[in-house]
Amino acid sequence: MPEKSTRLRTDAAHNRARILEVAERTFETEGLDVSMSELARRAGLGVATVYRHFPTKADLVAEAFAEPMAECAGMLDEALADPDPWRGFCRVIEEVCAMQARNHGFSAAIVTALPDQAAFAELRDRALRGFAELIRRAKEAGALRADFAVSDLSLVLLANGGLRSGAGAATPAASRRLAGYLLQSFRADAAAPLPPPAELPLDVSVL
Repeated sequence: MPEKSTRLRTDAAHNRARILEVAERTFETEGLDVSMSELARRAGLGVATVYRHFPTKADLVAEAFAEPMAECAGMLDEALADPDPWRGFCRVIEEVCAMQARNHGFSAAIVTALPDQAAFAELRDRALRGFAELIRRAKEAGALRADFAVSDLSLVLLANGGLRSGAGAATPAASRRLAGYLLQSFRADAAAPLPPPAELPLDVSVL
């Protein structure tokens, strides 16, 4: 009996790892719209097995993006530690764009609230609070245009995300150039009046 129990635990761990491997790869290349049944098919498992390990799709998304979200939150912490807030702000925009260029599902994960996923939500909210504080400091230093809003991050992600549909293999290089253009437009010394911020799907209720 102990030998059978050990084998069952080993099989379960293998199945969980397989589901995560397929989900991470699929979300990276295709985004978050792929169904749980399709993920199960690609993993070579029954859909009931997938739901046994991840009762909801939000559970699977949170687990699949736990590492990128932790990386993003850590990057915000490092940017806040930079004595030059404009340099820190530029680094965040450049790195977030680069992460999105590599991972198609990243922007959807970062702007989607998963309130039942406590660990994921804490990292996401920490990153958003850090970004808001970085904006405040960069404005206070006179480097960032005064009308830049936290929700403008969604605008950046939407513009950058659109490159994947047309730039193909050149997406990383195109993303770097777009980030450069955007950062020049964000400078206070280049500011001219803009329309008001758009209401985009970025949950900033924690700020």
